[in-house]
Amino acid sequence: MELFFDNDTDTVFDFDCEDVAKKVINAVLKSEGCPFDTEVNLLITDNEGIREYNKNMRNIDSPTDVLSFPGLDFETPGIYEITDDEADHIDPETGLIILGDIIISADRVLSQAKEYGHSILREFAFLTAHSMLHLSGYDHMSEEEAAVMEKKQEDILKGLGINRE
Repeated sequence: MELFFDNDTDTVFDFDCEDVAKKVINAVLKSEGCPFDTEVNLLITDNEGIREYNKNMRNIDSPTDVLSFPGLDFETPGIYEITDDEADHIDPETGLIILGDIIISADRVLSQAKEYGHSILREFAFLTAHSMLHLSGYDHMSEEEAAVMEKKQEDILKGLGINRE
């Protein structure tokens, strides 16, 4: 897995965001049995930056905690297949499957960690895992889908030793 990482904020975390993101992303890919070498883009921005992305990409003019833009369409969540229509999601230089883009609001990482009473590391890892599951075809539009995602997120974080404090 290749991670293209950028932090366009002045926020300083007490952990290496890129390293944590790589660990979480790899854990999701392993748990989902992804058979491909992949590429993921992750941007950390602030509330204003994520509001702009949300407005431009989803026509929702408000900030959010995380945005996920999958590169592949999944008929079944977690079943990674590349169709002829998706061949443009293969990086021609590297041959890696472009799994998608993750945008995380640093402001929301800080405020939600406080709100939920756990560490900033745990909130960042949670949002990364959540977004990676979206990039793997999962959603939470129904109660059943939400329950599946919640279980997977918790299992991944527990497997990495990132627990609620």
